[in-house]
Amino acid sequence: MRNGVRLAVDPGDARIGVAASDPGGMLASPVETVRRGPGDLDRIAALVVEREAREVVVGLPASLSGAEGAAARSARAFAKALAAKLDPVPVRMVDERLTTVTAQQQLVSGPGHAKRGARAGRARRAVIDQAAAVVLLQSALDTERTAGRPPGEIVEVGR
Repeated sequence: MRNGVRLAVDPGDARIGVAASDPGGMLASPVETVRRGPGDLDRIAALVVEREAREVVVGLPASLSGAEGAAARSARAFAKALAAKLDPVPVRMVDERLTTVTAQQQLVSGPGHAKRGARAGRARRAVIDQAAAVVLLQSALDTERTAGRPPGEIVEVGR
């Protein structure tokens, strides 16, 4: 198991959920939700520096069949731009099927769900985006621990 903080980003059309692991790479926690658009890569790069992250995981939203549609192509383009920005910090694409659904279920079924359920639209979506990034990162950390190798695929930086 590799040590070091990992960051996960779950890019959506409007927002990017961000989560980080502890330095031992055992537990994922929410960090923030970044508005998608100008400056988003700069903010993520700043979080990588602040947290001294050794790697960034980007969610790959393949369909349940494994096929890649428009959302996956968008995530790949985002990951490629992020990898170029963060080089030499590696960026990996990791399957994120069902992370948003899982995050929503955990938020609704967890303790204090009545309070969370009362959150108004934008604030609730920001929490869901962060929770989806946590689910993505925790899954990646658990997979690495089980398989003994980093999850997903490395994003190559074009030279």
